[in-house]
Amino acid sequence: MAEGGIEGGQTLLFLTDEQVRKGIEAMFFAYRGFTADPDRILADMAYGRAHHRAIHFIHRNPGTTVNNLLAILGVTKQSLNRVLRTLIAEGLVASKVGRQDKRERHLYLTEEGAALEQRLSDAQRDRMRAAYRAAGPTAVAGFRQVLEAMMDDDMRRQFEAMRDRG
Repeated sequence: MAEGGIEGGQTLLFLTDEQVRKGIEAMFFAYRGFTADPDRILADMAYGRAHHRAIHFIHRNPGTTVNNLLAILGVTKQSLNRVLRTLIAEGLVASKVGRQDKRERHLYLTEEGAALEQRLSDAQRDRMRAAYRAAGPTAVAGFRQVLEAMMDDDMRRQFEAMRDRG
């Protein structure tokens, strides 16, 4: 790799359409790989990726409100309510009425929900660790920078707030 550049010594400030297309395709296939392990676990339970995302972000934000989860996931209320009804009915998520605002519902993973979240996340963490080790620390930092640069401003603010919480 040439100093400050990529394939053929081209600088990062100029990428050909072909280089960008390769990156887009790599992202599509990487996403398929990243979601494959959790998809297999979820398929046995008749759940999909929407259930996984809800479980993930409820785990990351215990007590989050339905409205906050809607903002994080960027889905319709109807879509999220379908997912939450299933997760609550099957004992994976608990919904508690807000203390200050009785209209709010605060969401928590149950013990069973936390165990499922652990299984799903372990599969993805294993894949990410292996990829990070193979790529090396410089690539890991660059990868995160690229991902953050692709986020819209609102998404980046949500991501940074979540990242800062730990």
